[in-house]
Amino acid sequence: MNRLIITNGKIVFPDLIIEDKVLVCEDGYIKEIKDISEIKINDSDVVIDAKQNYVSPGFVDIHTHGGGGHDFMDGTVEAYLGAAETHAKFGTTAILPTTLTSTTEELIETFAVYKQAVKENTKGAKFIGIHLEGPYFAYNQRGAQDPKYLRDPKPEEYNMILDASDDIVRWSLAPELDGALEFGKVLIDNNILASIAHTDAIYEEVVDAFKAGFTHMTHLYSGMSSITRRNAFRYAGVVEAAYLIDDMTVEIIADGVHLPKSLLQFVYKFKGSDKIALCTDSMRGAGMPDGESILGSKEKGQKVIIEDGVAKLLDRTAFAGSVATTDRLVRTMIDLAEVSLVESVKMMTLTPSRIMKIDDKKGSIEVGKDADIVIFDNNINILYTILDGKVIYKK
Repeated sequence: MNRLIITNGKIVFPDLIIEDKVLVCEDGYIKEIKDISEIKINDSDVVIDAKQNYVSPGFVDIHTHGGGGHDFMDGTVEAYLGAAETHAKFGTTAILPTTLTSTTEELIETFAVYKQAVKENTKGAKFIGIHLEGPYFAYNQRGAQDPKYLRDPKPEEYNMILDASDDIVRWSLAPELDGALEFGKVLIDNNILASIAHTDAIYEEVVDAFKAGFTHMTHLYSGMSSITRRNAFRYAGVVEAAYLIDDMTVEIIADGVHLPKSLLQFVYKFKGSDKIALCTDSMRGAGMPDGESILGSKEKGQKVIIEDGVAKLLDRTAFAGSVATTDRLVRTMIDLAEVSLVESVKMMTLTPSRIMKIDDKKGSIEVGKDADIVIFDNNINILYTILDGKVIYKK
């Protein structure tokens, strides 16, 4: 395999930017980071002049439902590949395909499709496992999740689902439901990330969940409780627990719509870049024009409307997933939340990789790690997306 050499770029590391180094990739990995004088360029080498643009680790999106007119719940290889290729154009090199609340049969059907898509995926962001979002959610915090599929976790059901796939690496659910804590322990035993989502839990219930292994929160502020009253007494909710539990990691939909500037800054100030992952939570409308769309599968999904840079239910009572791409998330954190480029990139690369325990391979530019790299300009416009040392997108 020919070497890929990137010169004349501003390399983004987790804590600083260096401008005078050359990046050498070989056999799909980062081989060397050296001065140009130390590198002998051969005729067979593929050389990219970054032209003083930024050279960053590839973006890692740990919560996405689709894009480019495709949803993973469509249940086709074409949908998986189409969504992966769309997101690659915007700098994503690794994605966690995410399901919606549905029937057990529909979930299991998509597992075989996922395996086939992994084999055929050569042009899109790499699939790094399956994220099940639901169906174990609180009714009052369902958001755009279809209420007819909501239910409590039962061992006979979730064990059947777990037995049907070894690709599940994350499961989002409400921890206050009957049987949820026991289920969380099952997830941990299977090395699956247990994530708190669409929940009416109070602080004390979140503490119990954290002790049971729930260490992450799905799209903080979206679909979760804050301070509530019960019999005149006030109780802190899930949002407050996110800040009070120091080791709890969170993800935010930093599209500038789901969370305004003030909340983006608030989360960043109190959790910091080591505990925040940016995620798109994108539906099929990502990378598509405004207008009507569908949340979920084409056959069983809900009609939604894309406007104002977000997807909404038709009655406009709730957001229905974002239409964001990862470049937009980084851009929003820099331009709107006024976070540094280095920290913003970290929340889109290293932190989500750590949360998913793949940071030994991905998330930072480091010798020995996968050669997943993006090159972008000052406005975070993607110029190149490189996966395993191969260019899969060039502007």
